[in-house]
Amino acid sequence: MRQEPPLSVYIVVGEESGDQLGAELIRALRERTGRPLVVQGVGGERLSREGLQSLFPLQDIAVMGLSAVLARLPAIVKRVYQCVDDVIAKDPDVLLIIDSPDFTHNVAKRVRKKAPHIPIVDYVSPSVWAWRPGRARKMAAYVDHLLALLPFEPEVHRELGGPATTYVGHPLIERLDNLRPKDGERAPMSAQERTVLVLPGSRGSEVSRLMEPFGKAVARIAEAWPDAHFVMPAVAHQEARIRDALQSWAIQPEIVIGEPAKFAAFRKAHAALAASGTVSLELAISGVPMVVAYKLDWFFRRLKDIHRFIPIATVDSMVLPNLVLGRNVVPEYLDEDANGPALADRVISLLNQDSVARNLQVEAFNQLDRIMKLPDGESQAGKAAQILLTTAEKRHTA
Repeated sequence: MRQEPPLSVYIVVGEESGDQLGAELIRALRERTGRPLVVQGVGGERLSREGLQSLFPLQDIAVMGLSAVLARLPAIVKRVYQCVDDVIAKDPDVLLIIDSPDFTHNVAKRVRKKAPHIPIVDYVSPSVWAWRPGRARKMAAYVDHLLALLPFEPEVHRELGGPATTYVGHPLIERLDNLRPKDGERAPMSAQERTVLVLPGSRGSEVSRLMEPFGKAVARIAEAWPDAHFVMPAVAHQEARIRDALQSWAIQPEIVIGEPAKFAAFRKAHAALAASGTVSLELAISGVPMVVAYKLDWFFRRLKDIHRFIPIATVDSMVLPNLVLGRNVVPEYLDEDANGPALADRVISLLNQDSVARNLQVEAFNQLDRIMKLPDGESQAGKAAQILLTTAEKRHTA
């Protein structure tokens, strides 16, 4: 009996979050295919444990921030071309790119041009619903199937002329035990105790822009609610920057470091003041009403000023829970509006047990399970793996 040839998957990730998604997908793929599996490409430690020998260290391309990218641009461009050459030489059954579009999409476009027979699957959609919607139509030329983490993204890509897109679930909806409070963890609203989370972001630029208004907001909240306990979950690489900025704060929050400590704080919290980003979805799934703020850098502020002439955004909210729910229940403050008094007043309203604003958010967040969970208990990695497998098989049946 002739054994089937191995299934060859070439993966390109650009940062640690993509490495984790890729490793989970490979494990699910092994469970679904009866063929041996060959995994090649660029990844980190998690993918290496799944048998990947990375073409080069992930740290070579995992850089954040415009200045950091510009400083290493020649080396990153070199890695793009090295990766493209390796994909073509390996000629895999399917190329899987995961997130980090500034790197992975540059690889995919060049592979499509030089080797159009290789199917390409993209895992995690760029935020075309927020910035530069024209990217969706361009993606359709080099992405055969897009695996989306947010349930509204397939419709967005359909409307914008993007590639075929399937919602495969979000990692957070599979971590409810980490995010949802157990009995006794969150003090009842009938008690005087209140825990307020302060989340200025995980990137240096976010922290630098938001610490000043967040500090003024915390001081004002403390005046209105003297028994409030403020907790600031922080990522380790921003701890020094945050502690330095806290020296000017009138009220000193408790700083907790690391994901387990962050989620423990979420399970105790009654309200939050947060930077825009994935953390807003974490808070919503945890059932924590919030106020979201963000301050754009100078470049995007200029774009905002001329948005009447350049189609840079397609939605009227940048807050993920609002986008998932299809309505704006979480208040958001942008640039000059994200000032201490305005933020504080909205957070204070969320600390009152009978607050209409609080109850509106809590009731809306209760709908997230229904919207975001996959049917029949299917896992995110399992659904993604099945689509990848189907796409790879189409190459040989075409």
